[in-house]
Amino acid sequence: MRIVSICPSNTEIVAYLELDELLIGVDNYSDYPETVKELPQLGPDLSIDIEKVEELQPDLVLASLSVPGMEANIKGLEERGIPYIILNPGTLNEIAEDIIKTGEALGYKELGKLKADLFLKELEKYKEKNRGEGAAPSLYWEWWPKPIFTPGGGNWLTEITALAGGQNIFADRREASLQMEWEDVRKADPDHICMVWVGVKEDKMRPELLKKRPGWNEMKAIQKGKIHVLEESLYCRPSPRLLQGLEKLDTLLNLK
Repeated sequence: MRIVSICPSNTEIVAYLELDELLIGVDNYSDYPETVKELPQLGPDLSIDIEKVEELQPDLVLASLSVPGMEANIKGLEERGIPYIILNPGTLNEIAEDIIKTGEALGYKELGKLKADLFLKELEKYKEKNRGEGAAPSLYWEWWPKPIFTPGGGNWLTEITALAGGQNIFADRREASLQMEWEDVRKADPDHICMVWVGVKEDKMRPELLKKRPGWNEMKAIQKGKIHVLEESLYCRPSPRLLQGLEKLDTLLNLK
């Protein structure tokens, strides 16, 4: 099969299935595995060049609705009669379901089931490891600095936090993504601040900016130097690479 992926997390699901040799084109932000950087790039994930997609004559396009605005891509695919499926997982179980869905769509149904099972078993290891380890440290995840966007209880990062032995300070909010005020975070006073600004490389994120926010220097995380600049690619994409992010977070939270 000839496969096009127009979202980084979709590309990473294909790679997890070890079927990335089927890919013939990807969106501009797909950067894992390294080999996909050599493929034709079809534009940013919010504005895919559908004409270029059509020129590649794919058997299937792996589309997404994970970010508002991606609907335009779906409309373009439909208008040109290009076969596609939509992946839009919001939780870890839904990622496993999309591993199965992708495997089946690519003609590898049993492989999809096997890989999904491996993914879930790896998550279970952390659940058992950090069960009953005492008080859970509180985490604030920052997706975007101004205005603040952060994951709520309906997002995979709340699950990843719990599996690593921590607790998202906004886990009680049902929404997957929240727009909050600086004062909301100050009042919550988290033990850790995790910076994962979407689309921004680690060397471009500036922790010193957080210290300038009103009252933030009084927060535990800043007083104790617990501001962590993390790879957004390991935390902000709903793909099996979250396992790598989980491993790093588990190590970070369990340092004695």
